[in-house]
Amino acid sequence: MFLASSAKPIDETLKKLVDEIEAQSPSLSVLAARQFRYSLLQTPVELSIKEPRQFNVLEEFIIRAAIEFQPPPTEDELASILGLDSVFIKTTTATLRSLQTLSPTSPLTATPEGRSFYEKGSVPQPPYPVQINAITDPLSDRITFQSESLNETVINLPDLADFITIDRTIADIASLPLEEIQKSIQTSGLALHLPEEGKIVTSYRVLASTQKIWKKISLFVIFDAIEDKLTIQIRNGKQILESGSNCLEVLHSEGKISLQALCKLPTETINFQREAILKQKNTEIEVRLEKIRQKALEAAIKATSEIDNYKALGEAVQLRDGQISLAFSEVLNSAKSQILIYSPWVNQAVVNEKFLNLLQKLADRGVRILIGHGIARRLEDEDKPIPPEVEKKLRSIKTPDGLPSVQIFWLGDSHVKEVIVDKQIHLCGSHNWLSYRGDYLPRGESVYKVTIPHQVQEAYEFLANRFQNHAQKLWENALENRDSQLAIESLCIWSALGMEDIALKEIQKSNWLELMSVWLNIALQGLKSKNIQADSASFKTALSLLSHVSIEETFIDLLQQRWRQAIGAIAINNPETALNLLSDEVWAQFIRLKIVQESDSPNDFIL
Repeated sequence: MFLASSAKPIDETLKKLVDEIEAQSPSLSVLAARQFRYSLLQTPVELSIKEPRQFNVLEEFIIRAAIEFQPPPTEDELASILGLDSVFIKTTTATLRSLQTLSPTSPLTATPEGRSFYEKGSVPQPPYPVQINAITDPLSDRITFQSESLNETVINLPDLADFITIDRTIADIASLPLEEIQKSIQTSGLALHLPEEGKIVTSYRVLASTQKIWKKISLFVIFDAIEDKLTIQIRNGKQILESGSNCLEVLHSEGKISLQALCKLPTETINFQREAILKQKNTEIEVRLEKIRQKALEAAIKATSEIDNYKALGEAVQLRDGQISLAFSEVLNSAKSQILIYSPWVNQAVVNEKFLNLLQKLADRGVRILIGHGIARRLEDEDKPIPPEVEKKLRSIKTPDGLPSVQIFWLGDSHVKEVIVDKQIHLCGSHNWLSYRGDYLPRGESVYKVTIPHQVQEAYEFLANRFQNHAQKLWENALENRDSQLAIESLCIWSALGMEDIALKEIQKSNWLELMSVWLNIALQGLKSKNIQADSASFKTALSLLSHVSIEETFIDLLQQRWRQAIGAIAINNPETALNLLSDEVWAQFIRLKIVQESDSPNDFIL
């Protein structure tokens, strides 16, 4: 039997976060969690930045002449051509030379920089200074830049550096080439070096000596039963520090980190825990299937007179060979709101035009479909990966509102073959749902069709947890890269799982308000399928976010449209609920954001 949480080396302040990590997936177990202090190096730096401005008519003519005239003209020759006093020409050329767009001496020729700016219809302005801070992370060996300086604080925790040795020479900021500084500024997300817009960091200098800044971090040792893998994770609060975590992973694999010293976690304990967890996790599915087999056996021996009463409580029926594909089609067709499928492999023999048409009909009815696949522990190890054209066809299936109806993704490391429809019907067994050869000849396969509520619920929770965990990982990647497409995928998975409230909380927490129109579209679909009730607290929460939205936002038109649709959809069957949502404060926001006209009233709007 493996250790209880109270017996694990887990700091008291981290127990709540440990529970949250383990709740993300039934496959995750935190073996140890400890807090440390960790030092970053902060260096104030001054940048010199050059930006473009649109050139005037005279500047444009001079630069064009310097590029195109052969031989190159002098100032006096240009003045004669234009019929201007040469003083005007010489004053302008002096300005252009100071901006390094013209050669320093006559005749007039354009510099490479001058040619580049001319193609963009601009000339550079005189450089201006900007002060920022270079942050060196010895653990990840990375330098990032930020506008605000880090505050120096006293942290009474063990120093992580006392437990690990990093064989790296910390770079001297002042010695780095300009190109490296420019690249680091870009990857830091600061809009200070944008060559495509003509905004360029031309030089930099260190303003003061480097300062050591302490920060608090948490270290977790996590075992994943699905991956059969031990990972070391560094977090700042709930945020995973990928670069630091990767560094510790490498050091641990090289034998340069002692988990005994770091977390009081000896190798013997790790091995014991690993074997105990694997034994428990690997038997979960078999235990569930054995219960189903027993129920199927009970159903088979029930007297005919008792069958009707037995069915009322649900049943487990065994299907064989030719019965399987017929039952699969019937069960999918019966779906009203949700289908979950796990198939180790997916191929075009099953995902043909007939099957795609069936899925599209389901999508037209508002059914959301989640498909997980993969049998190998790593995606790159799959010997029969899903054909890209098949994945593309599945992902192209949309709801009438334009949302993805079918979402398919690699989860891996599972031989489970399951279908769950509307949390009411569960198909499981030896049949490869999405990868059989397309024939219907008997091959000795068997499948159980289960409608026993608590067993269907048990299977649903197991599979839904895997999908939910995938959605969380997508969301974290979306936040890190500000990738709206990944974010929308996460929102749609949560919606398919009936977790629209989680989707809204993540939007609110990250202040990613441009995704509100997507959430409202998802909520509209939930209202139609009755997955969301009109009086759901989520709508009040969503309305409270309107005060954070500016009328100048680029997404305001779509947000206006979605709120009109959402309130209208609620009002159709629940006019009183819709009116209750439109409080005085909410109505003021509707007017400010021009969702309604000032002359409107809530009653008129509902009508």
